[in-house]
Amino acid sequence: MIPRIAQFPSELAARAQLARLGGTRVPAVLVHPDWERPAPTVIWMHGRTANKELDPGRYLRWMRAGIAAVSLDLPGHGERSDEILQSPDRSMQVLAQMRAEINGVVAALAQPEYQGIFDPSRLAIGGMSLGGMAALRRLCDPHPFVAAAVECTCGWLKGLYFPPPDQAHLPRWRGPHDSEEVRKNDPSEHLGLWRPIPLLVLHNRGDEIVPLLSQLHFVELLKDHYVLRGADVGLIRTEIFERTGAVQEHSGFGRLSNEAKNLQTEFLRGVLKPE
Repeated sequence: MIPRIAQFPSELAARAQLARLGGTRVPAVLVHPDWERPAPTVIWMHGRTANKELDPGRYLRWMRAGIAAVSLDLPGHGERSDEILQSPDRSMQVLAQMRAEINGVVAALAQPEYQGIFDPSRLAIGGMSLGGMAALRRLCDPHPFVAAAVECTCGWLKGLYFPPPDQAHLPRWRGPHDSEEVRKNDPSEHLGLWRPIPLLVLHNRGDEIVPLLSQLHFVELLKDHYVLRGADVGLIRTEIFERTGAVQEHSGFGRLSNEAKNLQTEFLRGVLKPE
């Protein structure tokens, strides 16, 4: 089978390679601006039913900006495909496993074969949809990340899966979920250890899978936490897009995709400061 990275734009394919990282050998696409000097790095996680090779335009922009990418397959996705784990009712299982695997991925990037390639002092984390949930939950534990960027995701899982009466009419993820499992994986329930860092939140106003109100509620909770920690709430930046034409206003940013990717790249460039 021809690797999907062979279908990347030639400039990107020339600087991309496949790897298995950490004790659980998480499948990853590694992209680096030159594979010679230490580069700031973003660990990125896709959404449910997608794969790590999705959206090469994102990684191409980062690479041109001097930023390396480590794009991971979620459990049950991509190279470790399992249709059962891709079903909505397994989302909490996938989230929990991915969160647990991130430490191994970070440790693998510090191994001799990658030393001097991925700068451990300039690590960011991010993701889309379910991958974004994993990123937000990971930030609730001690971590090495200096910035984060998420899109079309939610950090208030209680509200997403068990909406309050005034939001019960909004569309949301399907599938039965155990309330205790949701609580364990819910970033909003574990903000005590969240260290204030720059965070970019991108969302579509008409998102039919993860309603905007759910994520905005999380952002307000997080801002309150930053205030309690004596941090500037300006570290949290939220950008909302209108009528993008994306599938269910959730899968990407449709006709505004270029704008969204450029905005994300400029945010990362500003906080990671590539050479």
